[in-house]
Amino acid sequence: MIDLRSDTVTRPSPGMRKAMAEAEVGDDVLGDDPTAIKLEEKAAELLGKEAAVFVPSGTMANLVAIRAQTHHGDEVICEETSHIVQFEVAAHAAVSGVQLRMLPADRGILAPEQIEPAIRGSNIHLPVTRLVVVENTHNRGGGSVYPVYVVAEIARIAREHNVAVHMDGARLLNACAALDVEPSDYTPHLASCTLCLSKGLGAPIGSVVAGDREYIETARRYRKMFGGGMRQVGIIAAAGIYALDHNVERLADDHANAKRLAEALAEMPGVELDPATVETNLVIFEVSKPGLTAAQFAQAMGGLGVAFFAIGPQRCRMVTHLDVSRQDIDEAISRLSRFLSG
Repeated sequence: MIDLRSDTVTRPSPGMRKAMAEAEVGDDVLGDDPTAIKLEEKAAELLGKEAAVFVPSGTMANLVAIRAQTHHGDEVICEETSHIVQFEVAAHAAVSGVQLRMLPADRGILAPEQIEPAIRGSNIHLPVTRLVVVENTHNRGGGSVYPVYVVAEIARIAREHNVAVHMDGARLLNACAALDVEPSDYTPHLASCTLCLSKGLGAPIGSVVAGDREYIETARRYRKMFGGGMRQVGIIAAAGIYALDHNVERLADDHANAKRLAEALAEMPGVELDPATVETNLVIFEVSKPGLTAAQFAQAMGGLGVAFFAIGPQRCRMVTHLDVSRQDIDEAISRLSRFLSG
């Protein structure tokens, strides 16, 4: 099976398993797990922030990050197809008590000129705009990337209105690899930033939230409140350290494989795809073969050993990752071509 469902399906490598088995541990809730502390310090340095906190998942990372800088009844500006809207079970309304103001954007990338009109004025009838959230790379946008200057301009406009900016950076390092920039090129403009360790970086679990020291202390309290306080967490923190040490530079390989896959799909009958839209490791395309839905296509190809998701009536998504080689991509292309040409 060539598994292109997500970059979350990766398995720990032998080196990562060894690091996990040998990890020095303590009690992280009590603040004395040395491996967790090392991961948080390493992540904070990478992200150009004073401090970071390790959490079990990307969803909790966003929940903690947003709750730590909003009040019940506040409003958060975001793009309408972003992860916090589509895939977090309305957690921000249910838990943080905030309202999401959802703006449409081309491939998920908000334009700076959209921000100021969306910020609420001082009116007793209106919620207070507290935060802007940008997602980088943008999942539903097909792995689309925010240019650094766009984030900087969004932050400048937000700051003029005393509004902060949070980056859902689950795949931030993919964005950095695509643009040949550093995370610290983005983060001076951000109040907070997340990074997922269990997607393209290949760890089995975990994300981090980064910000200034006072903010992270608040975030750590909310992590505990939301059930994210873990004990001998060094065993999985070690996987995150290994991922940051060994699996960052190779993200470019995933991007090259995604581009190869996209270019081949674009030449196949029954597929609509512009390869120029594939910037990182996500490939989203339309199924146009008469009588074939996206769900039917995904099901049929799963039976032929190529797994991926239908994400709409005629839309599919494929994701490259470290457990998929160039040979796997070539074999997937061959199987897809045979089916679509049949």
